[in-house]
Amino acid sequence: MKAKQRVYSNLFCWLFQTSSTLAFFPLRIVLGIIFFAHGAQKLFGWFGGKGLEGTASSFAEKLHLVPGIFWATLAGGGEFLGAVLLLLGLATRIAALNLVIIMTVAIFTAHLKAFFVHDGGMEYALSLWAGAFALLIGGGGSLSLDKVITRSKNS
Repeated sequence: MKAKQRVYSNLFCWLFQTSSTLAFFPLRIVLGIIFFAHGAQKLFGWFGGKGLEGTASSFAEKLHLVPGIFWATLAGGGEFLGAVLLLLGLATRIAALNLVIIMTVAIFTAHLKAFFVHDGGMEYALSLWAGAFALLIGGGGSLSLDKVITRSKNS
C-alpha cells in the first residue's frame, strides 16, 4: 500500500509542482483570456460566436468531425475550462495538456492547408499550441494556485 501511495504522491507533486519564475504568469493570463473567449464563442455564442449548435454544425459539415455536437462540446468545454484553470494557475499542466490536444486537432483538421493565418493557416493555432506546451512543461509559475498548493504540501 505504501508504494501505491508514493506513486500517487509523486504524480500529485509532478502535476502541481512548478517553478518560482514569474515568466509563466503573463503567458497563462493571455492564453487564458484567448481560450476563454474561444470556448465561450463555441459554447454560448458570446463574443460573436456561433454557440454550441452552430459550432456543431460547422464541425460536422466543414471539418467532418461527426457527431458535431460531441466534438463541439469537447472543444468548447475544453477551451473554456482550460482557460479558467490557466487564469487561476490551478492544475496548470492538466489544463495545458488539454489545450495542446485541442490545438493539435485544430491544426490537423482545419489549418494544415497553409501557414499564414490570412490564408486559413496554422500560425495562430501553432502559437497557441506552443504557449500551452510551454505551460505543460513548466507549470503555472510563482503566481499560481499550483505554487500555493505545493508550498502547503511541502510545509
